[in-house]
Amino acid sequence: MLLAVQDLSVSYDTANVLSDVSIRVDENELVGLVGPNGAGKSTLLRAITGLVKWEKDNKRGLRQGRIKVDGTVEFMGERIDHLPAHEIVRKGLVHCPERRRPFAEMTVYENLLAGAYLLKMNSPEFKRLLEETYHLFPVLKDRAKQVSGTLSGGEQQMLAIGRALMLKPKLLCIDEPSIGLAPIIKADLFERIGAIARSGITILLVEQDVALTFAMAGRNYILSHGRLVNEGSSEELMQDEGIRKSYLGL
Repeated sequence: MLLAVQDLSVSYDTANVLSDVSIRVDENELVGLVGPNGAGKSTLLRAITGLVKWEKDNKRGLRQGRIKVDGTVEFMGERIDHLPAHEIVRKGLVHCPERRRPFAEMTVYENLLAGAYLLKMNSPEFKRLLEETYHLFPVLKDRAKQVSGTLSGGEQQMLAIGRALMLKPKLLCIDEPSIGLAPIIKADLFERIGAIARSGITILLVEQDVALTFAMAGRNYILSHGRLVNEGSSEELMQDEGIRKSYLGL
């Protein structure tokens, strides 16, 4: 088992955002985590990757109150829930956040270089990762000298994922990659995410587009109002009449 989350709860002051959530991700899996807006999906990823605690320590993202986090997170058999985010990244657990968030004034290449901060610039490993990223997303090579803030939404999302790949993830957590994208761009992006999974990188994919996620993932978790309400293979969940009506509109 690569990732094991047990009884994870997160509360902001007196509001419970997550309650006793337990998930697992095995090596070489693509696991989907789906649910409506506000279900707590992004908070779950931030808690797993240490960013919730980072917000608490630095008082960022909150106007008042306190964050309380309970439960355990293990990665590659080691407890990481006490570690800061930068140490979790070094272990190979990488978070690609929602809303893309490129360094808008920097070029595409400079963004990728920022993602490779754990490597020596121009080292053989850096060059290999850069070429692999360009092969996966050729548009990034074509736009290497372009300021990233001028890219389209789809290109910015490819850049965000490419920047995360430069960190050599063992587990890549991708948060809401389809937000704001046209259907044809979304379908192309998901094909590339599938290619990343086939290359041997384990993926935890957080999404609102349930149909696309079920088509990609081997196993899925459904989160609603901060609680897990169902889990299983895509085939099993597709046969559930309640899920078909509530999440797939069938």
